Amino acid sequence: MLKKLLTPLKMGNTTLPNRVIMAPLTRSRAGQPGDIPNALNVEYYTQRASAGMIVTEATQVSRQGQGYALTPGIYTDAQEAGWKKVVQAVHAQYGHIALQLWHVGRISHSLLQENGAAPVAPSALIAKDAQCFVIQPDGTAENVPTETPRALATEELPGIVEQYRQAAVRGQRAGFDFLEVHAANGYLLQQFLSTNSNQRTDAYGGSLENRARLTLEVLDAVIEKVGAKQVGVRLSPHFMGMDIADSEAEASALYLAKAFTERGIAYLHIAEPDWIGGPELTAVFRAQIRAAFNGVLIFCGGYTADEADALIDQGTGDAVAFGRAFIANADLVERFRQGAALNTPDRTTFYGGGAHGYTDYPVLDLQPA
Repeated sequence: MLKKLLTPLKMGNTTLPNRVIMAPLTRSRAGQPGDIPNALNVEYYTQRASAGMIVTEATQVSRQGQGYALTPGIYTDAQEAGWKKVVQAVHAQYGHIALQLWHVGRISHSLLQENGAAPVAPSALIAKDAQCFVIQPDGTAENVPTETPRALATEELPGIVEQYRQAAVRGQRAGFDFLEVHAANGYLLQQFLSTNSNQRTDAYGGSLENRARLTLEVLDAVIEKVGAKQVGVRLSPHFMGMDIADSEAEASALYLAKAFTERGIAYLHIAEPDWIGGPELTAVFRAQIRAAFNGVLIFCGGYTADEADALIDQGTGDAVAFGRAFIANADLVERFRQGAALNTPDRTTFYGGGAHGYTDYPVLDLQPA
């Protein structure tokens, strides 16, 4: 019997119907040309509107911020209009939805950049063994190694902040309930946070406070436009993908958590690292995060319903995000409620393609006998 997972949760100024969060999931099915959310995306998100809250797939704040072909943006009028249709459809089903704001930094390739430019990063250090997804000049899609990035000049960083600010404006106009700043999983903001990927000597490098500066400037810009109660942040302490090796991972997360509390943001979303080979988060660190942040605390890391319920019941977190389970089970909340078996996700259809493996998984028959 689930005690807490299916109970309502106050987050910011919004009450969510349950604590089952749909994690951000890159699916590479944005409409082309223009990386625009389309009718198939509307159907996919609407199917999953019974989640306490949906966090959208990571959405690039600019062309410069793109690292994978066929992922949606939020920097053109057409993209904004596409997302507005998604939001309206989710709201029509009484759902709640957050837009995840994304800049990939060095996890990119000149084929994805305007005029074939080099990707950008805090320092000109390639992400070893990392790949991005591109469309080759002959039209074929392929995973390729990331390229060596260009280090951003200090005077360019206000422009990066502005990309997020304008994305926040568009996200609010599209009607999203929340905006989530993606500062995790090896992308631009975590590249600035991490001790190995940030070798800068200006005000954005060196000390922990300096390395966190850009994340907080981005956050402040988003808050300025939409208000703190509509904002969340995703962090991934101890994440080890994308050539990230942060020797101050926990100190950084705790410093930021306290800064988030000062700003009064709605939620902090912790992506746990063990799924990609990182260490399991300790009970001590979880307790420290819980003490440092006074908003809604969401954990994401391959939980079962029972494990998620126990985490919430013991007070460690307030909600749990589910990723692959939501890929294969649009009705995940109802399956949890009934204790029903879950569909198994088809990994071959995770990225790219059409409706197969996206909107055609079977759902429970809720018709009366």
